[in-house]
Amino acid sequence: MQINKKQLSAVGIIILLLCIIFLTGYFIGKQTHKDSSSEPEGTTLLSNQTDTDRSETASDETDSDSGDPDSHTELSEQETVSDSTEQNAGSTRTDTTTSKSPASTTSGKTQTAGGSGSGNGTGGSSGGNQNPGTQGNNPKPTTPKTTSKKATQNTTVPKAKTGLAVPSVSGRLQVKGSQLCDKNGKAVQLRGLSTHGIAWFPDYVNQTLFGEFRNNWNVNVIRLAMYTAEYNGYCTGGDQSWLKKLVSSGVEYATRNDMYVIIDWHILSDGNPNTYKSQAKAFFKEMSKKYAGYNNVIYEICNEPNGGTGWSTIKSYAEEIIKVIRANDKNAVILVGTPTWSQEVDKAAANPITKYKNIMYTLHFYADTHRDDLRNRMISAVKGGLPVFVSEYGICDASGSGAINTAQANAWVSAMDQYNISYVAWNISNKAETSSIIKSSCTKTSGIKSSDLSDSGKWLYNMLRGKSGAPGKVVVPQATNQTSQKQTQQTQQQQQTTPKPVTGNNSTLSYTAKVTNSWEENGKTCYQYDVTITSKKACTSWTLSLPFSGAVEFSQGWNGNYKVSGKTLTVTSMDYNGTLKAGDTISIGFIIKGSASLKLK
Repeated sequence: MQINKKQLSAVGIIILLLCIIFLTGYFIGKQTHKDSSSEPEGTTLLSNQTDTDRSETASDETDSDSGDPDSHTELSEQETVSDSTEQNAGSTRTDTTTSKSPASTTSGKTQTAGGSGSGNGTGGSSGGNQNPGTQGNNPKPTTPKTTSKKATQNTTVPKAKTGLAVPSVSGRLQVKGSQLCDKNGKAVQLRGLSTHGIAWFPDYVNQTLFGEFRNNWNVNVIRLAMYTAEYNGYCTGGDQSWLKKLVSSGVEYATRNDMYVIIDWHILSDGNPNTYKSQAKAFFKEMSKKYAGYNNVIYEICNEPNGGTGWSTIKSYAEEIIKVIRANDKNAVILVGTPTWSQEVDKAAANPITKYKNIMYTLHFYADTHRDDLRNRMISAVKGGLPVFVSEYGICDASGSGAINTAQANAWVSAMDQYNISYVAWNISNKAETSSIIKSSCTKTSGIKSSDLSDSGKWLYNMLRGKSGAPGKVVVPQATNQTSQKQTQQTQQQQQTTPKPVTGNNSTLSYTAKVTNSWEENGKTCYQYDVTITSKKACTSWTLSLPFSGAVEFSQGWNGNYKVSGKTLTVTSMDYNGTLKAGDTISIGFIIKGSASLKLK
């Protein structure tokens, strides 16, 4: 059969059309696949969602719950910053996460701010463990990148463990009577961990580590402790812009891991929260405006008032700060510190803040120092209707460096669980002290294994995993080593023969000094003294000499400058507690070492 030119042309056109159709279909299919993969499945937009939205979009991602930190996938400890830009509903969003190297963390535990013998307000009957670990030449850590409130997170919400109160399920919290409750008014309990001072240990503020706490420790709240007055504190020379960005990073990392987060204005050596009241107002105005749309942010407005600051003074300060926060956020839960390192909740119970709702009152304890008396005070306050929140505690003594007392720690946990009181443990760092949860030899800031944990860290890990969040039986952990048990037994034996308080006076002051704790350490006996000083007349500075029966080695002190000469410990006033009127009372404290028979004359 012959094919003429017209027929050949027709066949060519048909073939060309078929090729065009095939190529068009190919490119359309490829573009469709590309568009469908631009938004990964499971992406949850937390920041801009309502409580209902968060609950509905909670991922079914499998929870890592192996029962051992060793089961984590260990990530690189090098600094990593990942930026991803994605299309969402026709707009571009940027999501940045940062995991910093541990360089500043390891050097951040080498010395105490102010040097040894300097009373820098880093102790007290509750807060003795909080002396900042600082560097001699402290390089400014790299500023972490954060997501803004408008920038939504490219992450999936961890699956909530049964009964665990998390933002995606419990929503914005509220206070009903003495109880912390979820958005529906059902009582809930927060159980978590506090950072050390974020200025000194910034590298632990990272999303990976927070995720480990959430998924493997059963933690549902993180506390971001920002010191106000210590070395490089927010109000004493610290880089305020960088510190605020670090707080913001912490809030974002907690949010992405479906946890509540406490922004802690960590007063300590400043004693009276009014010392930096104007700065506190500006800070909380900015934070409450920024996080008004978040359902997981809690504000702690004065960590540990001390130095004789009374409840009426604290209450006046609190009402001013609460007013600032309420101008932006009408409903966020606010935590208010109480006198004497947040121990006198009974004073708050007798005269609570009534102008505002969703207010709670903090109590702090260290198990080997604070026992039945303080525990009963907490229980009485709650029974009387006061909403109490334990925003800081430790299972050792108040110095942070003494023995672990598991018996008292278990008694505290049982009481807090019985009365549904929330509690947050001190501290996430590798500082060389008992209360740090990470060994000082460990430089990792994520991928933490059981072998990296201190005895306190192991105890807390086991205890926090003992239940899922609802009050009930606590599994008694087996993390304390024989040395700690021996120290606890020695401490208990010594406390049975604790000497009676000693009184004395000079031309300006009278004082009462008492031993509140003692323990054995490296062949010597350590003594913790709490001293109440009363001014006999007006003064602008004061000096107190304390004679002992033998040679004294100074270890740590608070609310004073300390110097030892032979058998005498001399204490002089700080700039914030030197001016006294006749009859004024202040508190100081210190830890010394000496012979087993050492006594204050």
